[in-house]
Amino acid sequence: MATAALHRTVATALRARIGRGELAVGSPVPSEAELCREFGASRGPVRQALAALRDEGLIGGGQGRRAVVLTDVPGQPFESFQSFTRRAELTGHRPGQRTYDIDRRVPDAPAAAALGLGPGEPAVVLLRLRLLDDRPAMVERTTFIPSVGDLLLDADLDAGSIYAILTAGGVDLHAARHTLDAVPADATDARLLEVTPGTPLLRERRVTTDSRGTPLEWSDDRHRPDVTTITLTTVRGRS
Repeated sequence: MATAALHRTVATALRARIGRGELAVGSPVPSEAELCREFGASRGPVRQALAALRDEGLIGGGQGRRAVVLTDVPGQPFESFQSFTRRAELTGHRPGQRTYDIDRRVPDAPAAAALGLGPGEPAVVLLRLRLLDDRPAMVERTTFIPSVGDLLLDADLDAGSIYAILTAGGVDLHAARHTLDAVPADATDARLLEVTPGTPLLRERRVTTDSRGTPLEWSDDRHRPDVTTITLTTVRGRS
């Protein structure tokens, strides 16, 4: 098996054991030597797999200290935060989705303002539930300018990533600005995420622009905090 594929296999297996509780929080992770024997791997792929789990915040330790499990909720690398599907795949989970509504209509005031739409101008508005391993994870309320959203009206949005559809359609998804805060679950959030109304949710508001700075998408996403986490790694640069 190729080295790249092998390190993903090791990482996926360890994530699954942590998620099932076979490796409980606070327990030691098998040593590099044990993992090499189990997977028939050299130390290189095993170290890559352990490094990936450290980056996700699942395990800690290293540099001569035995790695231990820190949490059973995988963190999301921020560089993959734009695509829920890609984020799930990177962390060894099975993404899914259920589309509840998509239509052309006049958007609400925050979406219209974010997209620079005038009074009464239509947009394409989407309501979708995102799943991780068949568990409700995030409610997605997304508004697209018509030239972008029209590409989605006849697409099978439950088949995979919207960003893959848009990219294949030639949409210039260049940059995004994310704002994170916490909000109580409203009635729609509670019903779709299977939580009690008022439950604190992690909210991500996002404006996506093209390479000229034109707004293409506004999204207000509500995440279950027991399913989704975000891990940020900052490195001090040279002055």
